[in-house]
Amino acid sequence: AKAEAMDNLVASLESELSDARLGGGTKAAERMKGKGKMLPQERLAALLDPHTPFLELSPLAAHDLYPERVPGAGIITGIGRIAGQECVVVVNDATVKGGSYYPLTVKKHLRAQEIAREHGLPCVYLGEYILWLDCYIY
Repeated sequence: AKAEAMDNLVASLESELSDARLGGGTKAAERMKGKGKMLPQERLAALLDPHTPFLELSPLAAHDLYPERVPGAGIITGIGRIAGQECVVVVNDATVKGGSYYPLTVKKHLRAQEIAREHGLPCVYLGEYILWLDCYIY
């Protein structure tokens, strides 16, 4: 009974992770592709060294936290290799609410920067969002 319960929990986790990796969903992805843009996962894959691991951080952040669906808190964060150098990478997902930042998005983003600082890793940011006054924010 315990093994079956564990199998059910693992299957549920895998399903939630798979759903989170869809970002804002197929309709938003098609809209982005229709504009000639790469999806966040594609931009990340193009940036990272081929055939190297990527340790994604907090892929289920914001899961069931807000009334609307905000998979991964709207960003992908993790540690990967770029030109042979381990780096922390933050990728905005514009398929999730146009790349809007939620409170948990900020928390996830700051945690990625904190990990980079603690381990002496450079940070690389791939931005794709709608932010009309970004010159006043950064």
